[in-house]
Amino acid sequence: MTKQLISKCIPVIVASIIVGTGSFYAGMRYERSNTNNPQQNESFANMTQEQRQARMVNGGFAGTQRASGTTRTNNGGLIAGEILSKDAASITIKLRDGGSRIVFLSDATKVMKSIDGSLADLTTGTQVTTIGTANADGSIMAQSIQLRTDTSR
Repeated sequence: MTKQLISKCIPVIVASIIVGTGSFYAGMRYERSNTNNPQQNESFANMTQEQRQARMVNGGFAGTQRASGTTRTNNGGLIAGEILSKDAASITIKLRDGGSRIVFLSDATKVMKSIDGSLADLTTGTQVTTIGTANADGSIMAQSIQLRTDTSR
């Protein structure tokens, strides 16, 4: 009787392994087809600085405004907006949702534009995108600041 049971179970076990392996492979292929193609992202390297900035602002990266009018904060260290005020150690940026954030500056903060910038380029009314580390109080310690053209409003 055990030989009959074993001879009936072996095909079921083999079929289960084949179905499981096939399902796993199909799932892996499906996931790969739904993942961003790295070749699609290569075009970013061929864009002008203004095109990159527009894509960043309009493309929905963290810290940019959504269609709903709210601001993403996935990476609390990336924000975009207009400089409201500036002193030697910080700038205050007006966000598109009406709020504001304080961004702290240091000698290591890079200020970027089509050509190298400096802290002197940070003037009230200038559109900027900052990248840095979010502090517990909501302020940001800037690592870099990108000066933007006014076309992204």
